[in-house]
Amino acid sequence: LHETLEARVTERTGQLAASETRFRALIEHAPDMIALVRVDEDGDIVYEIANPAIAEIAGLTPAVMVGRSVASALPPEQRAILKARFTDCITTGRIQRYEMASDFGSGSRILDSILVPMPAAAPDAGRRLVLLSARDITAQRHTEDALRQSQKMEAVGQLTGGLAHDFNNLLAGITGSLDLISKRLGQGRTAEIGRFVEAAMGSAKRAAALTHRLLAFSRRQTLDPRPTDVARLTTAMEELIGRSMGPGITVETQMTEGLWTLCDPNQLESALLNLAINARDAMPDGGRLTISAANATLDDIAAAGVEPGAYVAISVADTGAGMSPEVMARVFEPFFTTKPLGQGTGLGLSMVYGFARQSGGHVRIESREGVGTVVRLYLPRHRGGDSTDAAPPTQAEDQIPAGAATVLVVDDEPVVRMLVCEVLFELGYVALEAHDGPEGLRILGTDARIDLLVTDVGLPGGVNGRQLADAAQVLRPELKVLFITGFAETAAIGDSQLAPGMEVVTKPFELAALAGRIRGMMEA
Repeated sequence: LHETLEARVTERTGQLAASETRFRALIEHAPDMIALVRVDEDGDIVYEIANPAIAEIAGLTPAVMVGRSVASALPPEQRAILKARFTDCITTGRIQRYEMASDFGSGSRILDSILVPMPAAAPDAGRRLVLLSARDITAQRHTEDALRQSQKMEAVGQLTGGLAHDFNNLLAGITGSLDLISKRLGQGRTAEIGRFVEAAMGSAKRAAALTHRLLAFSRRQTLDPRPTDVARLTTAMEELIGRSMGPGITVETQMTEGLWTLCDPNQLESALLNLAINARDAMPDGGRLTISAANATLDDIAAAGVEPGAYVAISVADTGAGMSPEVMARVFEPFFTTKPLGQGTGLGLSMVYGFARQSGGHVRIESREGVGTVVRLYLPRHRGGDSTDAAPPTQAEDQIPAGAATVLVVDDEPVVRMLVCEVLFELGYVALEAHDGPEGLRILGTDARIDLLVTDVGLPGGVNGRQLADAAQVLRPELKVLFITGFAETAAIGDSQLAPGMEVVTKPFELAALAGRIRGMMEA
């Protein structure tokens, strides 16, 4: 053994040198960025070893990287986040994965990084070491962004094409009816006007419904969130849904008590009716429709882009034809439908999806061809009780208040101002008009009596309707405000519920409904 010791040492040394050479070649030629990092007691993060890939992105050489702070090239806020991740990796002993975008020596980069805590061993006992592995995914993210933009433009093209088709049909009915009304008036044949008025109103109402669905899909509809008892709402709809299904479909409801959510109950009713009608169309030979609801909790994984927490899960299940994976991938696209031409707009599910997301919830679909479909609507759980669920009492149409109460109407559309003022005159109120926000502010700053402000949300002149309302309530703290809007931007109305004394009516509106809302606010 003594005689061969030197030979064996030489052989072993050669093996170690060859192993180190292979290891260095592996690290130095790896396309991913690899480094061994030391985490000091004071929180400093220092490179111990760095391969050329990580040195290149920092604009340095591996030799210069050693002993250099990992966070030195980052802005202060990212430096704090990075230190917290390394510290958490060391203290918990768990692998950390994160994605961070920052400016390096080679430019702005997005890195997908992994931190692996290294076990302490001699001669590194007592040293806190972390293996850092990172991959440059900048090009991948740019490609994904380009793909999303392409898909978005394709969806916009599909949306505008379907929208133009449907609105052209509706406008043809409206303009054609008005043209015939004008001709019959000129001919003195007033007896025939009634059916043309009815045709124009029918087309206008269908256009309003189409716009409403588009706003729901885009999550820009005006919602009136209130504490809603899901069980009571569904039970009240059971008869309507049953009549809509036909004799061959059995309708079942499975509800428990205590299912409260904060949402717009009218939109929830519309969503459930849409889902029920879709289920009916999927069961032409009959079947079973089951509507159920239960409390549910979504965690970080299950939420998939939705805030984790407590929800009410409302399920609409059918035993119909089901959907293929290809159809499932497109069900929420606007104007996408598998129904025959003329039997569906393709906006039902997109409206349900938009309502759920705007309400802070989510929609999921499970379907198997030949078995059936389950649509689950998740809405945020409400822990409170019934405070505003009851509809306000209506006033009789012939109750006209006495006195010279005054209403300020602010809208940049002259026709809308004219219609609102006509309603006010019929109710016995005095109407003041303004065409934009600054003009409305000027009138509010005078000594004129104003009992109610009726204003559009989107106004020209640099002052929108919400800003006008806020300023009005500073000038006149007791003033009530009614917003009339066809497109309620969150930035204008606000994310929270409206302040006391403020209400919303969406365009287009029926004049009788507008009169009832104004009368109710004036007499409250």
